[in-house]
Amino acid sequence: MRELFGTDGVRGTANLHPMTAEMALRIGAAAGCHFHREDGGSHRVVIGKDTRLSGYMFENALTAGLTSTGMDVLLLGPVPTPAVGLMTRSMRADLGVMISASHNPAPDNGIKFFGPDGFKLSDRAEAAIERLIESGVEPAPAEGIGRAKRVDDARFRYGERIKASLPRGLGLRGLRVVIDCANGAAYRAAPEILWELGATVIPLGVEPDGFNINRDCGSTSPGAAAKLVVERGADVGICLDGDADRVILIDEQGRVADGDQLMALLAIRHAAAGRLAGRALVATVMSNLGLERHLSAHDIALERTAVGDRYVVERMREGGFNLGGEQSGHIVMSDHATTGDGLMAGLHFLAEMVASERRAGELLCQFEPVPQLLRNVRYSAGEAPLEAAGVKAAIAESEAEISGRGRLLIRRSGTEPLVRVMAESEDEVLMQRVVERVIAAVERSGA
Repeated sequence: MRELFGTDGVRGTANLHPMTAEMALRIGAAAGCHFHREDGGSHRVVIGKDTRLSGYMFENALTAGLTSTGMDVLLLGPVPTPAVGLMTRSMRADLGVMISASHNPAPDNGIKFFGPDGFKLSDRAEAAIERLIESGVEPAPAEGIGRAKRVDDARFRYGERIKASLPRGLGLRGLRVVIDCANGAAYRAAPEILWELGATVIPLGVEPDGFNINRDCGSTSPGAAAKLVVERGADVGICLDGDADRVILIDEQGRVADGDQLMALLAIRHAAAGRLAGRALVATVMSNLGLERHLSAHDIALERTAVGDRYVVERMREGGFNLGGEQSGHIVMSDHATTGDGLMAGLHFLAEMVASERRAGELLCQFEPVPQLLRNVRYSAGEAPLEAAGVKAAIAESEAEISGRGRLLIRRSGTEPLVRVMAESEDEVLMQRVVERVIAAVERSGA
């Protein structure tokens, strides 16, 4: 059973269990032991990070743990999460590590792992690492300790790979683009790439100070970017999160579009060009029912998975699909990347604008969403709110009431101590009632 790893690695508040320097050292040693090969080949790990102050601490602790087991460490510095997946594979590394808590606030941090193929680790591999953390590992002999080295051109390598995914000869000259980097990992790479492609770049969230990542900016707070799009007369806004693996788009009128609208556009365009493998899109249970209906009208199937882009990718690999993502803005284009890549997805949207000669607002209004309500309720550590009898009864009553008129989804967050309650229905009064019933029951359970 996994206790440390959630839906996207290990995550928590810095200097509180499990995100302590001591635990990071143990995690690094366990991961190094798990991936250490006995065939005499190289033992190489790449480590990237976002811009949180605690990233320095975790980078050093992980490096100490990994080198203690004989792994050589290549330090990429601040780069987007998808760059770590790319560099792990291109540098023939045994392991990739990203230090980031993604869209979470600055006090949080996390550790994500990539295998030698550039894909996030499976549940089985994470469980094996947890067992090694628990049992302890034997360090390498003194002569076998690994080395650490800085890699100075990681973001440039990533940028070239991003641009290579676009149609040959594509230029963005004439497009005015607001790019909100959330004061995160893409604060240098994203504006540079847009400028190189010819866009007029209006940057936002590009002054990280170790504490302001995701603060009132980025994909989880697109209001500032929406305002700037209107004020500066921009054609489009691209909002990334702290590690740049998700994107939210804004049209020329400042209207915000989520990942469902972008996935609908890309799926239909890919299908029309004969490039949508399996004629299906992979998305999670959180994606809007309107997306499913819209795709069905275009003879495109929607494959649903558990929440988390890693589960989307697993289903894509199992079924041979090449497009997937999440409503939150993770867009996975597996012909070009091994994980969600917010900047790549944003650039492919710009490519659609150029090719179709249509405005962002036209392209981002693909379907009418079914009304959806999502509420979160926080619980204390050690509680199991969904196991309480009163909560189970409230869920059963709400599911029975909404059956046939919508859907209800209740789940624990894999990254925060939250219960997420989501309902969809054309009957908004009903939707509100069933969500409030479950929320109230969860709150009572912790009283």
